[in-house]
Amino acid sequence: MSPSFDAIGRPGLCSTICRDLNEPLAGTAAVASGWLVLEQPGPWGRKAPIQSHLDPEFGAKIDAAAKKADVRFGLIRSPGKHADHPPRSHQVYVACTLPGRTWLLGGSVADPLTLAALDLDAVAHGDRDAVMASLPDLSPVTEPVLLVCTNGKRDECCALLGRPIAAGLADRVPGRVWESSHLGGHRFAPTATLLPAGIMYGRLDVETAAAILAAAERGDTVLSKQRGRSSWTGRGQVAEIAVRNLTGEVALDALSVLAENLDTVTVGHLDGRVWTVEVTSETADPPRPESCGKESFDMTILRAGTVNPGAPR
Repeated sequence: MSPSFDAIGRPGLCSTICRDLNEPLAGTAAVASGWLVLEQPGPWGRKAPIQSHLDPEFGAKIDAAAKKADVRFGLIRSPGKHADHPPRSHQVYVACTLPGRTWLLGGSVADPLTLAALDLDAVAHGDRDAVMASLPDLSPVTEPVLLVCTNGKRDECCALLGRPIAAGLADRVPGRVWESSHLGGHRFAPTATLLPAGIMYGRLDVETAAAILAAAERGDTVLSKQRGRSSWTGRGQVAEIAVRNLTGEVALDALSVLAENLDTVTVGHLDGRVWTVEVTSETADPPRPESCGKESFDMTILRAGTVNPGAPR
């Protein structure tokens, strides 16, 4: 199928092209062991950590430190109009996504610079006590939250398609859905990340988003529209999703990626079962843009092949 074009012959939205070409979602999630998001009202630029009302020097510093620690940093704001607000406290969420060490902390800080004390390495390793000791403003959060990308300066698809999702959920789950800065994969807009699991979704609708939060409360996951869990590499994400689709397993922490080889990924279940998943890469045909306004290119697409059960551990 040829990519879509708008009314005056320009290439269409990257998300429309992606849908038309039926590009697979699995294996496209960001990779990170932990997440740190900070509430920052007002407008966001293309690079939100340094192009917002957050101090740009601090934004660059905390973003770089988070990347070094394998933690994803971003900004959030309440759904709705984005007029500037008077100074007040900023909501913070910190999550570890590792199975068996999955947790979410939250709290408010009067000054974002307080986050400089946060033990980012402890976040990545799942040491919740060390994280709380480094930033006593944080405390355990028992209800999962959903971050919906609306960073229109990064890609217009996210604003056009993401904001209606966030607004549609706001009354259903007050305080548990947030507009988010860049999450990656805008061609799959509307995109979202579930915390603390770190599971990313694409091509969302309001009903699926609500189901994702409801399932997360039970410790389950929703397979529909899933891009992968940020705990794993892209190949690991593809393999885990393939095993879930084969077995129907929805318990969030039931599966883990045990090993990756040249052509296969090994996935294990808490009950001892093991599967070896063939994961291949191919060049996208036809070429397509990864973002609105960018040139099309021969991107790589990951696919799951045969899923073979192995001897139980």
